[in-house]
Amino acid sequence: MKEFNENEGYHKYYVYIITNKYRSTYYIGVTNNLNERLKQHKENIDKGAKTFAAKYNLQHLVYYEQFSWVQNAIAREKELKGWSREKKLDLIRSFNANFEFLESRFI
Repeated sequence: MKEFNENEGYHKYYVYIITNKYRSTYYIGVTNNLNERLKQHKENIDKGAKTFAAKYNLQHLVYYEQFSWVQNAIAREKELKGWSREKKLDLIRSFNANFEFLESRFI
């Protein structure tokens, strides 16, 4: 019998970090469809929506993690939001050393 693995599941959930073209402000979110969520951020900017991401033109993906369980994704999002700015930047650097915009992987 196969042992239960809490990281295995049938769904994909993402914790992601987006930034603006200057890489000066960051937003952490969670979604089950990263492609669609990135499009929504862009549309909100284009519409002038009153969201944090739209206000600061945050639309460029610089970090993401994938999860199979939504509870784990939400817990990770909360954990990252509690980190200092420098710790978040270190995390991004460990995943994406040049802070490249990664949204083309999903859109």
